[in-house]
Amino acid sequence: MNIIVFGGSGGIGAALLEQLSRRFPDATVFSTWYMSPPSDHLMKSVRWSQVNVTSEQSVQAFAGQFDKVHWLINAVGMLHRASLEEQVKLPEKSLRQIDADFFLQNIQTNTLPTLLLAKHFEFALKHDERAHFATVSAKVGSIEDNRLGGWHSYRCSKAALNMAIKNISIEWRRRLSNVCVTALHPGTTDTALSAPFQRNVPDGKLFTAQYTAACLVDVLSSLSAADSGKFLAYDGQELPW
Repeated sequence: MNIIVFGGSGGIGAALLEQLSRRFPDATVFSTWYMSPPSDHLMKSVRWSQVNVTSEQSVQAFAGQFDKVHWLINAVGMLHRASLEEQVKLPEKSLRQIDADFFLQNIQTNTLPTLLLAKHFEFALKHDERAHFATVSAKVGSIEDNRLGGWHSYRCSKAALNMAIKNISIEWRRRLSNVCVTALHPGTTDTALSAPFQRNVPDGKLFTAQYTAACLVDVLSSLSAADSGKFLAYDGQELPW
């Protein structure tokens, strides 16, 4: 059994690796990083590669190593830009704060990789065993659920991601009938991604990465190919697109 987690050096990604390695001890677990190398304690049980998931050439080269994949989870994402190398940029509170470069960076990071992964891992996912193709999305990407507005770039990129997931599920239903394609909402998780926005999170709704990962693996483990094309929360609730 081959499992791949893209973005395994991030908060949720690292916790997913720990969960999956523990639950499937006989599986071979692979993961990727790009800007942030993995922690030392994850190096022992995981096979790591440096991959830029926004680059088709990088994704294609990595995918070429695999003949068969059973679980593929994309945990790569961005909400804000706060590195030392780039100007700090937080999600927009109003239209006046729209910045074209920041918008395109959200699309490039949050939307494009899932399409590239689907394109280049289709061969490895096309087999007779049950398989998962899942991406960590966000409830704020739901158009129907949007009541507050704001966060324009992030919301748009996650809504586009959800459409990509739906499209992939429809196309693969005809050709890869064993694959369950899902978008996953992890809830507000205590990671660097959400750190600037945790002040107003209700009590009991800020999850540890370990709790979130356990919930997501539980949800995926309960699904079959018949569930392909769903947008699911960490507790298994189906969310509106």
